[in-house]
Amino acid sequence: MSNRRSFLQGAFGLGAAWLTVPKLSGEADKRTRRLHSGQAFNMPVVTTDIGDLSYTMDGDTKVFHLIAEVVKQKISPLKTIDVWGFNGSAPGPTIQVNQGDHVRVIFENRLPEPSSIHWHGFEDTIQNDGQPGISQDAVKPGGRFVYEFNIHQAGTYFYHSHMAMQEMAGMLGGFIMHPKESYQPHCDKDFLIHLQEYAVLPNNTVPNTMNMEFNWLLLNGKAGPATTPLIVRLGDRVRIRFVNLGMDHHPMHMHGHTFYTTGTEGGRIPEAAWWPGNTVLVGVAQARNVEFVANNPGDWMIHCHLPHHMMNQMSSNAGKMTRAAGMPAGGDMNTGMGMLQGTPGAPMGDDYGPALGRGLGGVGNASDTPSTNGPLSQKKAMDAMPGMQHDMGNMEGDIAKNANDIPNFPQDAYMEGPTMEMDKEVDCPENYGLRAGWSGYMQGMMTFVRVLPPEKYDEVIGRMKQAKRPNDPYSAILERA
Repeated sequence: MSNRRSFLQGAFGLGAAWLTVPKLSGEADKRTRRLHSGQAFNMPVVTTDIGDLSYTMDGDTKVFHLIAEVVKQKISPLKTIDVWGFNGSAPGPTIQVNQGDHVRVIFENRLPEPSSIHWHGFEDTIQNDGQPGISQDAVKPGGRFVYEFNIHQAGTYFYHSHMAMQEMAGMLGGFIMHPKESYQPHCDKDFLIHLQEYAVLPNNTVPNTMNMEFNWLLLNGKAGPATTPLIVRLGDRVRIRFVNLGMDHHPMHMHGHTFYTTGTEGGRIPEAAWWPGNTVLVGVAQARNVEFVANNPGDWMIHCHLPHHMMNQMSSNAGKMTRAAGMPAGGDMNTGMGMLQGTPGAPMGDDYGPALGRGLGGVGNASDTPSTNGPLSQKKAMDAMPGMQHDMGNMEGDIAKNANDIPNFPQDAYMEGPTMEMDKEVDCPENYGLRAGWSGYMQGMMTFVRVLPPEKYDEVIGRMKQAKRPNDPYSAILERA
């Protein structure tokens, strides 16, 4: 049986090497990268809000048990949805191995339909590729399948169901192959962030896997402000690994720093080909690794820069939104995708107004009943959402008295913006010291990289240690802080 400490120290060659990391020197290295003359080692990857999949040893083989199952996922303090994931979470837990390992994954299917696991980017035998009906029989409900790999690659890979709708229901996880010879320059912190999207109607819990527009955008299974920040010490060299398995591409933007793109789902990029930026496009089925020196103290946002991905609970692009009670639901697939039907082509009568975009399940895209945005008020907003006990903040003070006479107001998703502060609901040690009211401006695919001076870093890390959370994703950092 392998415990976490032996995994971290033995498998990743830690120990005395931790003491060999030199300090920053030179303005050029501070702004780009730093090269270490000391011994390098592989830092374990931290997958915030998710954590790792543990393993046992069978001789020289690392054995992982991966269970596909239905999961209730709390993606926001006020929203829990029913998704499909692995071992109790969606995304599933991260698998971390070393180049040269022999790995066995025992897959168990507890879903109500057949499934299989594809190992994205692996160069391995066809028998282990996870293509149902091609490389293997689909694993029936209650069934098992054993995958075995000789790990000869290194980089950021991932696993996912090879059933399309199951992918859209949440079935993916990270698979990190650490190199036999550690990457240079050495990174002090290493994080994995999964990019996900769901279409979930208000007052519903089941994602619409057929939809083409999404109103919940997640990082590691959480929507801002529920996402847990990345905690780093001022001067750390940091790697962030983005993995995208969904329907949209995501331009991931970081404030306050310039990073270098250093890897893809194909492995590490040669250093001469690294490119600088502060936004990296992570396409569907891609991984992108970025690295930077955290030389600028502050609470810096990381987010998808698509505007609609910086919001929660967006239900359509036109028409009454969450401020209207009795929102219609349902609709066929064509309606849900915003495709008008009729003869010839699409009806164009005065009572049939096509919207400005595609909605969710027929709301605001092909309705026979035209609708407009209603006036925004705290009373109407609360009446439209019975049971929501929530501090609405200074909504009236934030809005001009003549706002309802201004074209393009109210915005469809304004109420989900800086009016809904959730500081208390998302309180955790990683958020200690953030400005009051910060949560009202964090939605969708948003989180922070908190670059903390030593004293403040030690204080936050101390609070994280005191929390003594079981299976804490930050354990790899806390054990050596």
